[in-house]
Amino acid sequence: MKRGFIPPVDSLIAFESAARHGSFTRAAEELYLTQGAVSKQVRLLENRLGVELFKRVRQRIILTDAGRLYLHDIRGTLEKMTSATRQVMSFAGSEDVLNLAVLPTFGTRWLARRLPRFHERYPEASFNLSVRLRPFDFASEPFDGAIHFGEPVWAGALTEPLFPEQVIAVCSRAFRDRHTIEKPADLAGVMRLHQSTRQDAWQKWFSQQDLDTTLAFQGPRFDQFTMIAQAAVAGLGAALVPKFFIEEELSSGALIQLFPEALQTSQAYHFAYPESRVIRPVVKAFKAWLQEEAREQAIDRESLLPR
Repeated sequence: MKRGFIPPVDSLIAFESAARHGSFTRAAEELYLTQGAVSKQVRLLENRLGVELFKRVRQRIILTDAGRLYLHDIRGTLEKMTSATRQVMSFAGSEDVLNLAVLPTFGTRWLARRLPRFHERYPEASFNLSVRLRPFDFASEPFDGAIHFGEPVWAGALTEPLFPEQVIAVCSRAFRDRHTIEKPADLAGVMRLHQSTRQDAWQKWFSQQDLDTTLAFQGPRFDQFTMIAQAAVAGLGAALVPKFFIEEELSSGALIQLFPEALQTSQAYHFAYPESRVIRPVVKAFKAWLQEEAREQAIDRESLLPR
């Protein structure tokens, strides 16, 4: 990389702010600079690039075609620099920072409520949790580990099994009574809610019950199980949801389990991590703790299975 091609960051920040506001004055207010200082930074950037980024029309500035293209390209870079700076600042005073990528519902409904127990064991640790829905390249992302659902496969990483799901059919008590749901076949004639990344779940459930799967794909789709659960609580339809995600709703009676049969699947939750990260004590400790919690989850699950 030739440094001569990289403009000063101050100039880039001034340009981005001025472009976003459409005004040197408003950019100056945001950056705690004078209007003249912002204008000078932008002019220096234009001279450096050899192109005009703004048209100056009376008291207004308007992006040129080159300016719009440059703004599009550098905005992401500036956001990444900001994120990277905040990330490294989180290490201040501690080397025990754990950066984790989690699935959204798993993070909110299972992991977050258990983290205090890990903190009791490892009080020096702090956490940065971010949502990732699909496997990524650990070499290009600043994560120490990730929660993965599916087969135990993650390119460039090791995986440790945690536990499988027990996916059950649920709905509100009012919905069940309104539609007189008494046997699995009755679900063929009601609204069924789908998770957008598991669109064949109802088909598999009906097939497991030896029922016709022709209409299994009909019904609204949601990105996350939390949305499906809330829609089911509100009485929109029946849903297939991992049991441990809706423990509170089942305990309170907001949702009821319709049948003891659970959807059988070979997929499970895993902890994925690059081998290079496990040498960090905090990662090693977290992996061991997570496996302990997973074993407890498996024991709880077995105790709830029908005999």
